[in-house]
Amino acid sequence: MSAGGPEGTLRAPVRLSVVLPTWNEQDGILTTLDAVAESAGELVAAGEVESVQVVVVDDGSTDGTPELLAQRSSADPALVVVTHPANRGLGAGVRSGLAASTGDVVLYTDADLPFDLVEVAKALRIMRQRDVAMLALYRHDRTGEGVRRFVFSYAYNLLVRTVLGVRVRDVNFAGKFLRRDLVDSVELRSEGSFVDAELVAKAERAGFGVAQFGVDYFPRSRGVSTVSSTPVVLRIFREMRALLPEVRAVGPRPELR
Repeated sequence: MSAGGPEGTLRAPVRLSVVLPTWNEQDGILTTLDAVAESAGELVAAGEVESVQVVVVDDGSTDGTPELLAQRSSADPALVVVTHPANRGLGAGVRSGLAASTGDVVLYTDADLPFDLVEVAKALRIMRQRDVAMLALYRHDRTGEGVRRFVFSYAYNLLVRTVLGVRVRDVNFAGKFLRRDLVDSVELRSEGSFVDAELVAKAERAGFGVAQFGVDYFPRSRGVSTVSSTPVVLRIFREMRALLPEVRAVGPRPELR
């Protein structure tokens, strides 16, 4: 049976999609795409994946990112570029990327690649061995992200675990492997950075198996992170309050009742 079938069993090789929400990443996006292409070649050669699709969602960039993506996509049929005319937020980028993906497994991560892609093969093996629909990565050492982000992430993870009952230890880390049946079943509505918590909470409440895997963390070295800025934080809490009833109402899929 192919990956993502009714029983949810994942077998090698899989078709992998890599979703990269992007905003004003002209200084690093081509380096990222080169790294993904190199990793894809290694995964295919090792028999871990059948193919790798890359989906970049340009969320209304105002720098040279759109031009760079247009040039690269014209020469690379495995690269899909989705464009938002105006900046909408991380959640919108993730939703558009998942909608455009076609793989049996989808990896959603940041455009600055916060972990080594050598971990992809390990992650796929864990998903097969443990038969889970989501593998959520977490950071071994988070001191490199700065005091402000560390404090916010600690408090936010505690809040999400308390309010939503989420058991993932690093909910907002952009490193999540998702099986196709989960992608197709869970409807996301967040436009901003609450999307990670919404995704994990709805997946767990729907009865999908979720596992965790620790990785070394590479802090952003190019571009600007806005995840702990005041407007982004306030938007997270507004979306949490608005979507909390819907998240809590999610129940097990019919076949799991």
